[in-house]
Amino acid sequence: MAKQNFIDGGNNRVILATDGDFNVGASSDGELEQLIESKRKDRIFLTVLGFGTGNIKDSKMELLADKGNGNYAYVDSLSEARKVLVSEMGATLFTIAKDVKLQIEFNPTKVASYRLIGYENRLLRKEDFNNDAKDAGDIGAGHSVTALYELVMPGDDAGTASVDPLKYQTTKVTAASPELLTLKLRYKEPEGDTSKLLTYTVNDNHADVTMASDNLRFASAVAEFGMLLRDSKFKGDATYDEVRTLAHKSLGRDFEGYRHDFLTMISDAQNLSHDTVAANR
Repeated sequence: MAKQNFIDGGNNRVILATDGDFNVGASSDGELEQLIESKRKDRIFLTVLGFGTGNIKDSKMELLADKGNGNYAYVDSLSEARKVLVSEMGATLFTIAKDVKLQIEFNPTKVASYRLIGYENRLLRKEDFNNDAKDAGDIGAGHSVTALYELVMPGDDAGTASVDPLKYQTTKVTAASPELLTLKLRYKEPEGDTSKLLTYTVNDNHADVTMASDNLRFASAVAEFGMLLRDSKFKGDATYDEVRTLAHKSLGRDFEGYRHDFLTMISDAQNLSHDTVAANR
């Protein structure tokens, strides 16, 4: 149907509302991925909205949306539907850049080691960054992405695995350089096949977390909350009370009320037993 009604230069997209339990036609993961990838080449994208409880196939639906140059959202309330289909419609339904890839190189004189928090299912091999045949994420109009890294500074690597220094590696970057990292970004135009490269450097400007923006501090609270829910080995001495305090102080202008909803989620999680949370990770 989408191909029959294809609009050249338009936003050609299938919006699939489902619980992800496919039992008619192509139903295996491999068949579905091949079908969606073939239509993606025809510039027909896929957005998946998850509905239902109990038998919902959350991870499968997210995977299929990724393969279809689209996005996935789970709709469990009227407010969430309004968020996805009204407030963030441009960001979720109108692609302005496809196959977007980010690559960060840290200055070794400033950062001894690092860890990307989350995005385990989005990681690519470093060799794939310049490979335009490799599928990646897509960005919609007004869409923003936050990636948080945990950094270990030189001399503060207690508890990290010890490795011998590389014999033949030398670094041209000196400690006198103000640069903390270099960020490379590749993306394709919505109807293009060749990526474009953008490169930025970020200087090492230390500041207390209280000086960070409300958005960054709130994102940090969400990440900390996620590590507590997963009982991550990296959670350290984090607590739900600490998460609540950080989130509450960074609510900002919460016009839609989503950040206040997050505070409610923290209380709900805190009221659950540790065993219940761990069993549903």
